[in-house]
Amino acid sequence: MNDHRDNIGPDADRTEGSVKKMGGNLKEGIGAVLGDEKMKREGQADQAEGKLQNAWGGAKDAVRETFGDKK
Repeated sequence: MNDHRDNIGPDADRTEGSVKKMGGNLKEGIGAVLGDEKMKREGQADQAEGKLQNAWGGAKDAVRETFGDKK
């Protein structure tokens, strides 16, 4: 059986969220090393935003898998 969902990758929000979270982690680390509290907090905020975006993409993927909708 050829399922149309086989060729669909993860939602773009999952990918973008993961990248944003990794960037935030890096930014937080640099801020910590440099003693820059503002940069450190920005990195933490970026990580939280990335985590939420990734979760939103995961929810969209779950709905798509459940209902067989491409997008």
